[in-house]
Amino acid sequence: MSTTAERVRGILNQHAKLSADARKLEETADLYAVGLSSFSTVQLMLALEEHFDVELPDRMLNRRSFESIASISNVIDAVIGDRVAG
Repeated sequence: MSTTAERVRGILNQHAKLSADARKLEETADLYAVGLSSFSTVQLMLALEEHFDVELPDRMLNRRSFESIASISNVIDAVIGDRVAG
């Protein structure tokens, strides 16, 4: 079973149009520094919601939530955790 971060890396490679391979980036690397744009962030958000079968709450739709693989993974894990707990 793959980790959330590994799955996020695959989605980044498919949808974010980064200048670097997401599989080779540090989990804390600044995704905006390697080409993540506001448009690709929206595309990424939609792909994440579909892949993980979640809806990201408005409070998590900000630049900080998408700045790194680690931050995206934390957001996804939090939303999944909230869904399971709720």
